[in-house]
Amino acid sequence: MTDLSAVKTDARARAFAARKEAHMKGQGQAAEILADFLTAYQQKPLAGYMAMRTEIDPMPAMAAHQGPVGVPVILGAGQALKFREWAPGCALVEGAFKAMIPAEGAWIEPEVLIVPLVAFDTRGYRLGYGGGFYDRTLEGLRAKRPTLAVGFAFAAQEMEAVPIEPTDQRLDVIVTERGVLTF
Repeated sequence: MTDLSAVKTDARARAFAARKEAHMKGQGQAAEILADFLTAYQQKPLAGYMAMRTEIDPMPAMAAHQGPVGVPVILGAGQALKFREWAPGCALVEGAFKAMIPAEGAWIEPEVLIVPLVAFDTRGYRLGYGGGFYDRTLEGLRAKRPTLAVGFAFAAQEMEAVPIEPTDQRLDVIVTERGVLTF
C-alpha cells in the first residue's frame, strides 16, 4: 500500500463514521436546497444517483427536475459511468455494488451531475469510494463541453483537506443541509 493509499484509507474510515452519524440525525432541508440550486439548470440533462447505505438522498431533487434525469450504471472496472434515464416509479434492478438502476431506458449524457462522496474539502475536492468512476466520467464529459459537478453531502463530511491525486476532478459546487459552497 502506498503512502497516499494509506492516507486515503484512513480518511475514508473517518469520513464514513462522520457520514453515518450525520445520516442518523437526518438530512434536514438538503434535498430542497439542492432542488432550488438546480432550478437554474432546468431542461439540461441531469445525472443523480440512488442513495445507498448512509449516503445523503438526492431523489426529491431529481424528481423535481424539469428535464431528463439519469442514474449511473457501472459498466466495469476502469471505465467511465454511463447514465440510464430514470423517472420516479420506474422499474429498478440491482446493478454493480448493489446500486439500483432502471431496468430499461435510454442512455443520456448529462451536463449536470449530482455526485455522491465520502468526504469533501473547501477547495472543491471529493473523496470517493476509490474506484475512480466519477473522475473518469467527469474528465470525459468535460473534454466534450462544460459539465457542472455538484457534490451532495452532509456538512459533517467536510474535512480540512481531501488527499488528492492528479487524476482527481474538482467539483464546481457542494450542496449540504447548511447551504451551497461554490468554487
